[in-house]
Parts: sequence; C-alpha cells; structure tokens
Amino acid sequence: MSPWLIGFAVFFAYPLLSTVYFSFTKYDGFRPPVFNGLDNWSYVFTDYPLFWPAMRNTLWLVVVMVACRVVFGLGVGLLITRIKTGAGVFRTLFYLPYLAPPVAATLAFVFLLNPGTGPVNTLLEAAGLPAPGWFTDADWSKPALTVLAVWGVGDLMVIFMAALLDVPKEQYEAAELDGAGAWARFRHITLPNISPIILFAVVTGVIQAMQYYTQPLVAGKVAAGVIGGSGQQFEPGYPDKSTLTLPQVVYNVGFQRFDYGTACVVALVLFALSMAFTALLMRRRGGLIGTGD
Repeated sequence: MSPWLIGFAVFFAYPLLSTVYFSFTKYDGFRPPVFNGLDNWSYVFTDYPLFWPAMRNTLWLVVVMVACRVVFGLGVGLLITRIKTGAGVFRTLFYLPYLAPPVAATLAFVFLLNPGTGPVNTLLEAAGLPAPGWFTDADWSKPALTVLAVWGVGDLMVIFMAALLDVPKEQYEAAELDGAGAWARFRHITLPNISPIILFAVVTGVIQAMQYYTQPLVAGKVAAGVIGGSGQQFEPGYPDKSTLTLPQVVYNVGFQRFDYGTACVVALVLFALSMAFTALLMRRRGGLIGTGD
C-alpha cells in the first residue's frame, strides 16, 4: 500500500493540513505566516461581503442544476434506448455538446442569450413571449447557467444508457404479463436497478457544482463587457453577484488579493460542504432513489 499512502500523504493529507494551518494565519505568500487565531474565520462569516452571496449561489446550483442534469440525462438515456432507427445518430448529437470546451460553450451561450441581439430572445419576441435578460439579469443568470449545464449532459446520458441496457428484460416481460403500466415498470423495475448509477450521478454532480468556476466567471465577464488580459482586476459575480460561486471567491481572495488565510477559510468551507452533501446522499440513498417494493 505504500505507493497509495505516499500519494495520499503528498497530494491530499499535506495540502489539507496546510490549508487548515494557513486559515489561522495572516499570510500573503511573500512574508512568513503570522498566527492570528480566528480572525480570518470571523472576517469571512461576518464581514466579507462576497461570502454569503457566493454560498447561496453555490447551494442553488447544487440543488437545481444537479437535479436538472440528472433528470434530463436520465430522460435522454431512456429516449435513446427506445429508438429503433438512428439511435447512433441521436446518441452522437446529444453527446457532442459535452465535448465543447467550457469557455467556448459559455461564449456561445452568452451570444445566443444576448437580450438585445441574441437569436433566442428574437424568437421569443416573435412568438409573443417575454424575453428574459438571461446573463444580464440577476434573476435569470443562474437559470441560464443551468440551461448551459443541461445542454452538455452527454456524459450522464452515456452512463444512464449503459445502466438502462443492463436491466434484465425478463423483469419487464414479467411485469407486462402482470399488467404493469409504463410508470409502474419504471418505478419498480428501472429505478431500483439503476439506483447505484443515479447515486453516482448525483454525488459527482454535487462535487462538480461545488467546483463550478469557469462558466459563471466567463459568463459574468462577457455579459459585463469585461474582456481583459492577465493581471486585470475584475470583481466576479456580474450581474449583482448572481453568478458568484465559492471557487471564484477562493481565487479572487487568494490569487488576486493575496490573502491566503481568508482564501483557505473559504476553501475549507467548500470542502466541508462537499463532504456533508456526499455523506447525506450516501446515508439517504434509499429515500433518494426509492425501492422496488
């Protein structure tokens, strides 16, 4: 076990313990750290203006975005497994968006959802429907990010398709003989058989949402009209802190303001939230997914 123990100690245990240590110090990366007790923790939870908006946005994305991705990925997987002709074409079309680079995909969505010139709002107005502000509206920026995340749901589609194809057909045939309808077969046969995959998708989705950084940062910058080179200061979260996430706060405080102690506090909060969500999902997996009774 020594190779694993060495890797665990070097790449996980040491960085984690260092983060805990630096969270109790005043450290800018240039001068030696100075112990300051709970000052960093008190500052983050009581005085730092970006922490709680970022916390609310991150939790919103964990609940809404992860749920939408799992439901949509499962729905697309079910649809494609039932297509008799052209399944390969549809599978490719749904998977391709997942391969798009995050920055390029975000730029494309900001253009498509531009409230003034974007084709999406043009079509909505032509149909007589309200045209949201999307990435320029604080109420619509997170739903727009969710649409972007659902568009790239090809990874979950492939995983769910593999799980669905592995469900024994004999169980469906027996249920049909007993008079079970489509919903009954899905609830009592499909869901129990793919429950480990659903749990995997939810847990990994929560972890990815906790690390959500590139898409909201790029969307906020482009929507705000800020296109700059390296070293340019930019207050993330446009519009009105609605796209601000905890990873952006870590980067902004640690690598732009060089306040590593405060950044370590936010990073530890992020780590604790990830562990708490994962533990909760693992303990409540039966209630989350349901049973075949």
